[in-house]
This record gives sequence, C-alpha cells and structure tokens, in this order.
Amino acid sequence: MFEQIAENLKNISNKIRFKDDFTALDKASASLKKTMLKSDLHYKTTKELIQSVNTTTKKLGIGQNNFINALQKELLNMLTSKGNQGFVYAKTPLTTILMTGLQGGGKTTTTAKLGLYLKNKNKKILISACDTQRLAAIEQLKQLCEKIEVDLYYDDNEKNPAIIAKKAKQKAIDELYDVLLVDTAGRLAIDDKLMKELKNIKKAIDPDETFYVADLLTGHDATRTAIGFDDTIGLEGVVLTKFDGDAKGGVALSIAHQVGIPLRFVGTGENMPDIEPFVPQRIVSRLMGQGDIEGLVEKTSTLIDEKKFKHIKTKIKKGEFNFDDFLSQMNMLKKMGSMKSMLGMIPGMGQMASKLGSMDIENSDQMKNIKALISSMTKKERQMPSILNQSRKNRISQGAGLNIQQTNRILKQFKNASKMAKKLSGKNGKTMKDMINSMEGKQIPK
Repeated sequence: MFEQIAENLKNISNKIRFKDDFTALDKASASLKKTMLKSDLHYKTTKELIQSVNTTTKKLGIGQNNFINALQKELLNMLTSKGNQGFVYAKTPLTTILMTGLQGGGKTTTTAKLGLYLKNKNKKILISACDTQRLAAIEQLKQLCEKIEVDLYYDDNEKNPAIIAKKAKQKAIDELYDVLLVDTAGRLAIDDKLMKELKNIKKAIDPDETFYVADLLTGHDATRTAIGFDDTIGLEGVVLTKFDGDAKGGVALSIAHQVGIPLRFVGTGENMPDIEPFVPQRIVSRLMGQGDIEGLVEKTSTLIDEKKFKHIKTKIKKGEFNFDDFLSQMNMLKKMGSMKSMLGMIPGMGQMASKLGSMDIENSDQMKNIKALISSMTKKERQMPSILNQSRKNRISQGAGLNIQQTNRILKQFKNASKMAKKLSGKNGKTMKDMINSMEGKQIPK
C-alpha cells in the first residue's frame, strides 16, 4: 500500500539537486505536504513531519542526502511507539492474547492468520471462539481453523463469552499449548455493552496482551476507534488489516503516531499466510524504496523446505521435473502469501508490485486449467510426462473438461519451462535462499 508514497518521495527528494538551495527545499516540503495529505496522513501529523524534516535538513545542511536522511529519521520516529514489536511470548507458557475490534474489521480472519503465523514458528496454538453475538462467527472460525490445521475451542451451549474464554484458557494450560488467541465479538461502533463484555473477558483470563484489529479502509475512523478501545480497556498493540488494499498509506502512519500504541502486525492479502510483523525500520525501508530484505528472508526461512527445494533443483538439472514437482512448488509458493506482498519486499520492485494490484495467480483460469489437467492424469503420467501419447492426451482432456488444443498448449508450455529451467540451473545455480541472501549479503538462519 506504500508503493505510491514511496514513488512520490523519490520524486520529491530529486527536487533538491544542489547544496544550500532554500528554494528547492521549500518546493520539496510543499510537495511532501501535498503527498502526505493526499495519502490520508492526518493534517497535524503532516505538519509535525514537515517541520521536523525542514529543521533537521537545515541543521545538517541543505542537500538531497541530508533531506532524505532527515525524512527517513522522522518517518521512523512517527512509526515507533513505546512497547513490543511483533509477537512477544510470556516468560512462562501460556501466552494469552485477547483480540478485539469492531464488526467487519477482519478480526476473526486476523486471529486465524496470526494462529497460522505462530504455528509456522513451531508453536502449539489454541484459538477460542468467544463471539456469541454474530451467528456465523463460530462457524467461520471452525472453517478457518480446519484450513490452517489449528485447534479451536468453542461451546455452543454457553452464551457467556467470559466463561468460554476462561474454560479455553484452562484447556490450554492443561494440554500444554504455547499460545491462546481469544476471538471476541465486535459491534458496528463502540458502545457500553461491547466494552463491558470485553472487560469481563479480560478480567476472566488476564491476557498477557490485548490487540485491537483496525480496518485501514475506514480511514481516520480507525485511529479514533483504536484510541477509544485503549482508553476503555487498554491495548498493547494494533493489527492493521487490508494493508494491501486501496487504502492510503497515510492512515497507517497516523495510527502509529496518534494512538501511541505499537503497530504489531499487518494483513497483506486475503490468503491465510498474508500477515507480517510490523517492524518500523522495515516499513520505512519500503517507504524509501529500499525494499525489505530482512522480512523476505524471515518469511522464506520459515516456509521453504530447503531439502525438498534442493531435491527438485537436482531433478531440474537432470531434466526430470514432473507434474508432481510442479504441484509441490505451487503449494510452497501459496504458503508464502501474495505475489504482490513478496515483490514489495524486494528493492526496486515496489512499482511492479503496485501494478499487480489484486491479481490472484492461484485462482486464475490458466492455473485452474493446469490443475484440472494434472488431476485427470494417473500417478505414472504425472511422474513421467514423456509417456503422454495422443490416446492419453484425449483421455485427460476429457477428464479436465478441456479441448485437445488447450491440453497441447499447456503441455507445450510445461515442456518449454522445464527446458528453460534446466538451462538456467547449471553448476553455479543458486537456491531461492541463496538468491535472496545475495541481494544484501544477509544469511538466513538454519
């Protein structure tokens, strides 16, 4: 979501070409103000940002590098609040997190995403369904937890959410879970009934931290409601949803600056893996067009099975890459989240990421046809594409609901891609982790 701001900041800094050019600094400041206000940054925050950048730039000496350094420093100050970053575990298990927010803000989905994120860290997770107000809430969590293979505690016969939460915590303690995530009810707006219910739940389970889930598409209302929740029940973190949407990036900056509570996670897409820790230094790096290699390294090191990857690399070199291998690689990429989110972490690729928009490769017609074709093959045919004669092609075409021309086109594309992959993977071929590491010389932990 910061791609447009990042592009504008680059253009703004280019306005200052000479040292001690006060006119250029004034023009750059005016452009910066316009950009930030257009991006929905609160006017008070914008005013503070401009004043700080101007003061620091003049102190250091007017010049492009000093302007960029001043801007980078002030953006980091704005995004940094006193408190924890990412997810912090209790000193002794169990870690209990109370998830709060307004109805429709993505709280239930975010709870499941956070559960998957922690599961991928090899933690034992229990989610508790304590939204007894919305009829579909428990069913939604059932489906999500089944999808991500995380345990769920619910009680259809109990209407008091505080009692459900207390029982869930006892189960988590008894069965040695690492983390308990408690999903709660929301309302269309803050009201006394909602706050009383949340206070009762909080008293019943004494959570280690309370998170507020904010929908960025609600604009500055997200800031006001976060402040309201903090004033009433107390918050230790904010999770931003729809970070990849059409919301303007200034809202995220405003929340961080005005609420005074650390932003902990951001939802970067619609798929379950699309959630990331909010680390101010990394966000500023993206804003300044420098990407987020550390975030990319962290995500790939958690989700990529290096042994499988090396095995497939060997098969590619030998020209033995088959349809089973293809499906395996697609499943690996699916775990890594949206392509837009991944590209946004690579230096210089932010503009390409913004052009992708909401493109869903996984559910494209082409990918659906490929999967249908593979599903119509026998095990032997998937493992040995070379045996696909005309008779076999006719059969799998019929099974996939495709005509023979579509089948031949897909098989030809697969064959050409396999040949190209074989050419590119020579003796000096690198694994995915090697390529990511080489971008900035960073090493992924084993």
